[in-house]
Amino acid sequence: MSQIYDVIVIGGGPAGYTASIYTCRAGLRTLLVAGINSGGQLILTREVENFPGFARGVMGPDLMENMRQQAENQGAEIIYDDATGVNFKTYPLEVYVGDTKYTAKAVIVATGASPKWLGLESERRLLGRGLSSCATCDGPLFKGSDTSVVVGGGDTAMEYALFLSNLVSKVVVVHRRDTLRASKAMAERALKNPKIEFVWDSVVEDILGANKVEGVRVKNLKTGGVRVIPCQSVFVAIGHKPNTEIFAGQLELDEDGYVKVYEGLRTNVRGVFAAGDVHDKRYRQAITAAGFGCMAAMEAIWFLQSLDERVVQQSAPGLKT
Repeated sequence: MSQIYDVIVIGGGPAGYTASIYTCRAGLRTLLVAGINSGGQLILTREVENFPGFARGVMGPDLMENMRQQAENQGAEIIYDDATGVNFKTYPLEVYVGDTKYTAKAVIVATGASPKWLGLESERRLLGRGLSSCATCDGPLFKGSDTSVVVGGGDTAMEYALFLSNLVSKVVVVHRRDTLRASKAMAERALKNPKIEFVWDSVVEDILGANKVEGVRVKNLKTGGVRVIPCQSVFVAIGHKPNTEIFAGQLELDEDGYVKVYEGLRTNVRGVFAAGDVHDKRYRQAITAAGFGCMAAMEAIWFLQSLDERVVQQSAPGLKT
């Protein structure tokens, strides 16, 4: 493209839409590469009760559509296709969508992360119908129910189990090993909780139910024995994978593939900022992703202002600022 954008935002989730709203309101020409499946993980979420401003909750797809319209109304140019490559070793910065190159003075990376699933056919059928990858988000929907199942043995799984133990009568943790991978403190808290039951050396073979979760079929890896655990909800907590493949070799990533950020939300590349689950391992909430989108946009705005100031100083060396 011959014209250079002020900002290109990569990613059409809460972080990307929020960043676009802020940069457009600052008068910056903004291109949002929202992706083929724009909307992030909330597109797969039914009722959202913890996003401020919706007293009776809001459907995930509706929330994302509102964000999309708001970004568009503020002036964002939106491409509903995936970014396929970047070149951050040159300036202006380059972002590719297929064979088309777009250039910008600043880029905000907001491609998010994807939950790891068990690979079962029933997951596609029951996602949002009792199956979730986020107990903090969806656990309150099952308050007062009998049993929730958590799959996993790390810190996130224990955090989910402890959180759910305040909402349901019983939590069953299914873990493929005979010891937890969680930190000692988290493991001890979960093991001491009388409402949490552990099923060791086992995997979930299937999630049962036609239109909603009704139970799980579990297989013991040592004995081969199979049992059915009736439950009303299942939370898969076996990790997340950041969507950072196209940034390998372009941005500094940590050992898990998340973008490293410094001094706020700056990456190791001048003019490139990160927002949301693409760098955030800890919170992974829609509201925090939106907050990070705001922060990254403000960082980009300040960066572009500093560029303009340097241009003024270089063209008029005697000018005092």
